[in-house]
Amino acid sequence: MAIYINEPSHTFNEYLLIPGYSSCECMPANVSLKTPLVKYKKGEKPAIELTIPMVSAIMQSVSGDRLAVALAQAGGVSFIYGSQSVEDEAAMIARAKGYKAGFVPSDSNICPDATLADILALKEETGHSTVAVTDDGTQNGRLVGIVTSRDYRISRMDPSTKVSNFMTPIEKIVSAPEGVTLSEANDKIWDNKINALPIISKDGRLVSFVFRKDYDAHKENPGEMLDSGKRYVVGAGINTRDYEERVPALIEAGADVLCIDSSEGFSEWQQRTLAWIREKYGDSVKVGAGNVVDKEGFLFLAECGADFVKVGIGGGSICITRETKGIGRGQATALIEVCKARDEYFEKTGVYVPVCSDGGIVYDHHIALALAMGADFVMLGRYFARFDESPTEKLLVGGTFVKEYWGEGSNRARNWQRYDLGGDKRLTFEEGVDSYVPYAGPLKENVAKTILKVKSTMCNCGALTIPEFQKNAKLTLVSATSIVEGGAHDVIRRESTGSEK
Repeated sequence: MAIYINEPSHTFNEYLLIPGYSSCECMPANVSLKTPLVKYKKGEKPAIELTIPMVSAIMQSVSGDRLAVALAQAGGVSFIYGSQSVEDEAAMIARAKGYKAGFVPSDSNICPDATLADILALKEETGHSTVAVTDDGTQNGRLVGIVTSRDYRISRMDPSTKVSNFMTPIEKIVSAPEGVTLSEANDKIWDNKINALPIISKDGRLVSFVFRKDYDAHKENPGEMLDSGKRYVVGAGINTRDYEERVPALIEAGADVLCIDSSEGFSEWQQRTLAWIREKYGDSVKVGAGNVVDKEGFLFLAECGADFVKVGIGGGSICITRETKGIGRGQATALIEVCKARDEYFEKTGVYVPVCSDGGIVYDHHIALALAMGADFVMLGRYFARFDESPTEKLLVGGTFVKEYWGEGSNRARNWQRYDLGGDKRLTFEEGVDSYVPYAGPLKENVAKTILKVKSTMCNCGALTIPEFQKNAKLTLVSATSIVEGGAHDVIRRESTGSEK
């Protein structure tokens, strides 16, 4: 006979936090949201620690290289989507890793015989205005000049004008020799009032650039996620089919952490994938797994060697797995059970496996609830899809600006690997929808506001760190009537005008 759990599973919206004693030190400015991204042993520090407990979902409409950079600057990590060719995913990772490395390999290069039209086409392709002119047009050719937007005027120049006629020649360029330190390079940039400093080898070949904007960006984003080489930390999604080809390519491209992208993680497919990675790379490659919704699923993936475990099936705003298959569990109930299993596993083995809450986040305060229930960090799709940096177009629909947002199980994405159960290599039915989300502007401003709300909630509960929050939080289930009471009610809402602040 089937096992029946008669206790209803609950969502975040059915819980409230009860305030605790707040000392005068409980101010948002004093709250630390640092949290482990990957597993670690008792008494040790995790190899990767998030500054904020937010990562982006492994989705075509969410996590491209632009969002990876913006989120890393804010202190989180983006998992670039895996439902694309190995080469394209690796290229996205390489672009994100090369965005800020202190010493940045040049990805905009041209030869002296090229034209202004070629410069404009290259700028359109890369988005970068600084172009290195090398003798052979390659990344590490002999540097003969540089072209920036200050070197030409489109309205007054013939597109066929050769680069050699308007570039800034090497004789007039401030450069630094290979081997210079980043601090010395930045000093040279400031002393000479320049925006880009080429690093040149003894035989005159271009090695890399150091940019003024990277120094400024670091000062503006003190919590940014950087690796040991001062590059942004970037995650990547993989599947359980082509991992033998995909994983090496993503590691070569610079991915710091991987995650198996699957609708259901309690499977032999994920066991095989994790076993192959551990056999080939040991613990040097960090890889998360999931998704699961109960204790058994967590323990299975923890024993398989997962570096973190994702919780959640069917709770995403574009997910229709529960409708199509009748599979899933209320996100709050699933998270509470898995986090309890995580703590028991830590007590038993001395290995802490972080838990990621994936799905079911509708409001900012749901993030605080997820953390209080034991999550180490949350994975968000709809939330990040609304921002400038997501890969989709901004559209005007019905007088409102929106961005496109579709599920990996939709016919548009056709990510059959995510839902693969060993059958045909195709998506037989949909488990996700195609939709729009309200456009919300730049990531930085929105994340800052969300983080302030989370910190304020923690202060109301008397907690200054996530572990302290998890230990001391008091939560209560609420009735349907209480949920209605929690919003504005029994009043006539006044519509604000454009003149009001």
